[in-house]
Amino acid sequence: MTKVHKPYVIFEDKDHKFVWLGLDESEYEKGILTNQYLIVDGDKGVLLDPGGYFVFERVYENVKQFINPNNIIAILYSHQDPDVIGSLNLWLDVSPEAKIYVSALWERFLPHIGVGGIKIVDIPDKGMDIKCNNIIIKAIPAHFMHSPGNFHYYDPRAKIYFSGDLGAAVFPEGKWYLFVENFDEHKKLMEGFHKRYIATRKAIDLWLKRIKDLKIDIIAPQHGSIFQGENVKKFIDWLSSLDKVGIDLMEVDFQQE
Repeated sequence: MTKVHKPYVIFEDKDHKFVWLGLDESEYEKGILTNQYLIVDGDKGVLLDPGGYFVFERVYENVKQFINPNNIIAILYSHQDPDVIGSLNLWLDVSPEAKIYVSALWERFLPHIGVGGIKIVDIPDKGMDIKCNNIIIKAIPAHFMHSPGNFHYYDPRAKIYFSGDLGAAVFPEGKWYLFVENFDEHKKLMEGFHKRYIATRKAIDLWLKRIKDLKIDIIAPQHGSIFQGENVKKFIDWLSSLDKVGIDLMEVDFQQE
């Protein structure tokens, strides 16, 4: 049975919204389930990791419920994976005024998916402030927390932190929920991904220093479920508790062989 979930406004304050752009659990959207988000500020929009080819139709139709796609002024990418960037060509057709923000490390790879002559803004390793209509969105470095050129995005008005693949959960078939309720159960769905896809414990330590002064009410990942309230702290504490990840674990495995 096809399960299609409608968009959900996570935050709303006068002329500012942060929107989760729905989900299609059917086989039509191939591969692992992905989340896409839209920030609306006044009459302008910002897309966060709008996704791959298969999700474009659903994301586009849902965006139109909140804003004219011609008024999207920025598309922010956390990293270079195809489930993040694969629909870029399609978005350039419907949102021709949008600037594309991506790590300077990955900008030179975009021509390989057939795009050229677009307004690309290279994000330096140290991150940057991105002016989007009347707000400033912060590009927060999260290098090696998945990709070697990796950024998260923080909306200070909504106090929402878009964490890209950080916080990803892999659900068994037939199970999914938008917001984390039972963190102890949910972390079981995150452990395998984080231990493999975070490069090293040092990356976690560097990231923790970068976010420690941010006021975060909600963490919204690209995969999995959204953390809010006390589960934000529980998630950060859980990441802090991971002693070995990535090559730290592989080093142990190699020594045992």
